[in-house]
Amino acid sequence: MSGKFGLNSMSDLYRERILEHYRNPRHEGELDDATLSIEGVNPQCGDEFEFDLRLSDDGETIDAIRFRGDGCALSTASASLVAKELIGKPTTTLLEMDGEDVTDILGVDVTPMRMKCAVLPQKTLQTGLKRHITDQE
Repeated sequence: MSGKFGLNSMSDLYRERILEHYRNPRHEGELDDATLSIEGVNPQCGDEFEFDLRLSDDGETIDAIRFRGDGCALSTASASLVAKELIGKPTTTLLEMDGEDVTDILGVDVTPMRMKCAVLPQKTLQTGLKRHITDQE
């Protein structure tokens, strides 16, 4: 479908996906048995999230991620989609993730002004995991 009342490009499909994950975020909530919990804040816009991450017994695989907080559509969708992408993956996937990876997961072009919203979940999770690894050494 295209035209005035339909989707007229792939970017419209991805924008709809962003809105869907904003309205109905996946992996929202709290993990009672989290390996680590970390807060992330974007002071420019006020987005605030707390992430819980649980690692497998070997400490090398991400078993679960949950988040809660308050953010714009882009940061909330990013939290939902980044969590979905990382669950079941090795911790190195998170540690090596960058802003381009996040925009690929989101499937939309992100303006420089909105990039901090998009990468807030990734940066927060990376900070928490790096801190956890340092504490274990």
